[in-house]
Amino acid sequence: MFSRILIANRGEIAVRIIRAAREMGIESVAVFSTADKDSRHVRMADQAVCIGPPPSAQSYLNIPAIISAAEIANVDAIHPGYGFLAENSHFAEVCRSCKIEFIGPSVESMAALGGKVSCKQIAIKNKVPTAPGSKGKIESEEEAIKVAREIVYPVIVKASAGGGGRGMRVAHNDIALRAGLKSAMAEAQGAFGDSTVYIEKFIEKARHVEVQILGDMHGNVVHLFERDCTMQRRHQKLIEEAPCPVLKDKEREELCNAAVRLCKAAKYYSAGTVEFLMDAVTRKFYLMEVNTRVQVEHPVTEAITGIDIVKAQIRVAAGEKLGFSQKDIKRHGHAIEVRINAEDPAKNFIPCAGLIEHFDPPGGPGVRMDTHCYSGYRVPSNYDSMIAKLIVHKKTRAAAISTLRRALAEFRVDPIKTTIPLHAELMRNNDFLRNDTDIHYVERLLERSASHG
Repeated sequence: MFSRILIANRGEIAVRIIRAAREMGIESVAVFSTADKDSRHVRMADQAVCIGPPPSAQSYLNIPAIISAAEIANVDAIHPGYGFLAENSHFAEVCRSCKIEFIGPSVESMAALGGKVSCKQIAIKNKVPTAPGSKGKIESEEEAIKVAREIVYPVIVKASAGGGGRGMRVAHNDIALRAGLKSAMAEAQGAFGDSTVYIEKFIEKARHVEVQILGDMHGNVVHLFERDCTMQRRHQKLIEEAPCPVLKDKEREELCNAAVRLCKAAKYYSAGTVEFLMDAVTRKFYLMEVNTRVQVEHPVTEAITGIDIVKAQIRVAAGEKLGFSQKDIKRHGHAIEVRINAEDPAKNFIPCAGLIEHFDPPGGPGVRMDTHCYSGYRVPSNYDSMIAKLIVHKKTRAAAISTLRRALAEFRVDPIKTTIPLHAELMRNNDFLRNDTDIHYVERLLERSASHG
């Protein structure tokens, strides 16, 4: 087992990893930009190293600075968290060339599954359901139009690299497809340094269902069941829950087995998430992508299975076996997570950086809070606006929703604006309560509210 690890990340995920490491008797080293000098992860770590000024490119994305910090601190391994360099195969390669273990999958499987085009090709070979579309990357407008007419509009153009909705465009005709193809490629190049795109049939009423995977270096791969992440805004998840409340047992088994099959084919180890779209009309599933890292929403899976995913990642990276098989993993109860962002929903979700004078998080039975904030903390304007994750776990979905309502009512963050009021409203939304939603539901709801406001 490792004696010291560096966390190449910030915010609540850095705090989460530090806690797991400490419980395992492992020392932790934090890295931070000058904007994060007072962040909780810096205070909690056994050692902290400044790696640059606030811009991400000069700090959290600065590979030489992070490797230098790792060498100075004499660490055994680096945990990348999520975002930043977590799915950067070059970073993983640099770590291992410097004889520092990367707490994540192999470079080869990361490249194979992290690229959406190559991932889809592996999926097709292994009978994992994929949406109709191009067999590989799109080389020209003419090819794009030919594919779109064959699978019938509407279609969606997707970037092969990255995520978060960038490099994605929906088209309902040839004219829109020509324009969308150009803008998607330009956005993908700017965001990920890779302009590769492909085309798939656009599912107009879809749910987002994903399967949590864990694998080790000894060929063992298991699933930890699924999560539902349908409540989104602009492809950014707002609410995640486990298990998926609309899935039937046979569908769950088929979906989870398909995810395991895909990861075994890529010889995958560490934590990963296989994401699917479910057509709410036909109930067919289609592979969307694989995230080759731990996810923001991993706590809901931890809650229903009792498995610490971050600790499992660390053990696997140290060469250990998982220590459990598929039959050992059971589901218990229902868990829901809401992401609390420093944004003003009333003003088109404009980020609200600034000083938090009062930070009073909720507690009580069944409530978990993952955050890096505290009273007196100043939210920087340089990074993602998520300041906390509120997770509840109860025997039933109805009980979890009731507890989440209570916890949101307790949660105080002043004077900056947050998405707490939006989540409180969604927890009373009748369509959400009866599971009559899709991935575009929140956007339609907000548009209606704006038109009446």
